[in-house]
Amino acid sequence: MINVGESILSLSDFNEIVYKDKGVELDKKAVEKVDESYNFLKSFSSNKLIYGINTGFGPMAQYKVSEENLLQLQYNLIRSHSSGGGKLLSPLLVKAVMVARLNSLMQAYSGVHNEVVFLLKELINKNVYPCIFEHGGVGASGDLVQLAHLGLVLIGEGEVIYEDTVQPTKEIFEKLGIKPLGIHIREGLAILNGTSAMTGIGMTNIIQAKKLLEWSVLLSAMMNEIVEAFDDHYSYELNIVKHHKGQNHVAALIRSILGDSKMIRDRSEHLYNPENLDQNVFEDKVQEYYSLRCVTQVLGPIYDTINQTEKVVVNELNSVNDNPIIDHQNKNIFHGGNFHGDYVSLEMDKLKIAITKLSMLSERQLNYLLNEKLNQKFPPFVNLGVLGFNFGMQGMQFTATSTVAENQTMSFPMYVHSIPNNNDNQDIVSMGCNAALMTKRVIDNSFEILSIQMMSILQAIDFLNCENRLSTLTHAVYTEIRKIFPKFVEDFPKYKELEKVKSYFENADPIVTHKLSEHNRSKSVS
Repeated sequence: MINVGESILSLSDFNEIVYKDKGVELDKKAVEKVDESYNFLKSFSSNKLIYGINTGFGPMAQYKVSEENLLQLQYNLIRSHSSGGGKLLSPLLVKAVMVARLNSLMQAYSGVHNEVVFLLKELINKNVYPCIFEHGGVGASGDLVQLAHLGLVLIGEGEVIYEDTVQPTKEIFEKLGIKPLGIHIREGLAILNGTSAMTGIGMTNIIQAKKLLEWSVLLSAMMNEIVEAFDDHYSYELNIVKHHKGQNHVAALIRSILGDSKMIRDRSEHLYNPENLDQNVFEDKVQEYYSLRCVTQVLGPIYDTINQTEKVVVNELNSVNDNPIIDHQNKNIFHGGNFHGDYVSLEMDKLKIAITKLSMLSERQLNYLLNEKLNQKFPPFVNLGVLGFNFGMQGMQFTATSTVAENQTMSFPMYVHSIPNNNDNQDIVSMGCNAALMTKRVIDNSFEILSIQMMSILQAIDFLNCENRLSTLTHAVYTEIRKIFPKFVEDFPKYKELEKVKSYFENADPIVTHKLSEHNRSKSVS
């Protein structure tokens, strides 16, 4: 079980809950603080004008709400804003949203009754996923529409996804013995007012982006390996003079991957050989194309961007993103804009651009591999059949190219795309949830592109019949993925194999870190 409330919820903790199905438990001291916040608000709000408790919402805040309608006001807010459109979020993303909202409310600055946090915990642990739609949030006053659909389920209405089926909330609650939330003071506003949808989705994006980066490093290493590149472009000496953490990290990973490869060449043994000086035209390439030679310089800033995004979004995950802030310790209430999603929106845009560049690197490496005029080593489209009669990986290149183009188009930033709304009350907004969802789309696309590259590399390895000359790590990956995607000579539809390889890429633990640790363990045992 992962404890939620008192300590910082890390990316690793989040991963355990959302991807590994670890349950959550509520920290007892944190629950006590939630109770203290609620009790303070209950006594403090009497005979005071407080936004969202005895006023309307947004531009309607100028209107006072009568005492007898205060609780109904909260129900009205939830029901009126349950207005999402488009596709439903996947259960995984919904769980991410719920974890993010739970963690924010557990900071004890929202004045909610503890029923809210216990109910959220119960839904997470019982795998009951509210139906939340992609469209609706503008990322200011938080993810109002997405979180309204969460609130709708909490009060026992709307629909949920349970056991992969959309079902009425009421039926599932009755089946599982779950009691709907009863409004006490401001639970409606507290549930809706926050960045938890964009933050939850953003956290999943970071987890998957880290996997993508490691796959990209591995594929780049394999590309250099099968073309028998020289080793100096990823050497310690070359990269250390560039003072960027990411570049040097990527270079170190490549050195670890290719350390025992029998295909990588030492430049001093070749081009520095005096016998080569008698040639007017060198048979060996003096330097590789940029997509092979500049891997550390391209992937380095992507590594740094992912790390920066992680810091910012984890901070948001552990922040209070409600309005107003119910500060029971200082015995006061503060009105402001902590629901504004600019931090997440900007980071998602940066991450989206970085991952698009990663997919572009993959596409260029793929093009080099499939174009015999460039590589001068492999048949066109790494076709292992009869040239002109068979087509190899030709068809799959179209998919990779078109998908990269989609990534490039979607990389226009949402952060600068504010549109005023809500009677101009929300006159500058973050579009954070849109940014997070578009980033997810770019990440999903990139897994597809890298999968096609991997399938092509495997065909190239079989053409060279060089699997026994590969490094320990790349050979292990070659063997593993060949179980999913066997060698082929005759043409056949490959869309099912593409889906299988993509699924493997998405679900595997960060591949390089995992394989290197396995390799190191086996070396220490032997």
